[in-house]
Amino acid sequence: MEIGLNHYLVLSTILFAIGLAGVIKRKNLLLLFFATEILLNSVNIAFAAISHYYGDLTGQMFAFFIIAIAASEVAVGLGLLIVWYKRHGNIDLETMKSMRG
Repeated sequence: MEIGLNHYLVLSTILFAIGLAGVIKRKNLLLLFFATEILLNSVNIAFAAISHYYGDLTGQMFAFFIIAIAASEVAVGLGLLIVWYKRHGNIDLETMKSMRG
């Protein structure tokens, strides 16, 4: 049995559903970052698989840029997370609903 495009798209769909469930259920900011990474990586799998299927490098280039953007998003987000934890002592999203100056 050969692994084809449909297998990769099913894997991408399953990972996207897992990431979406993580974003919806979010209780912790760190887990929200992980769920966002799962979402972005599922899209990368789909882009790379479709790109390979059509013999075009455009999807792989999009995946490369998504990886770069995701890395910068995590770097900035973790920096803000560390500042928030030092200031308030926890990273629960329930406490972040009331932002005070």
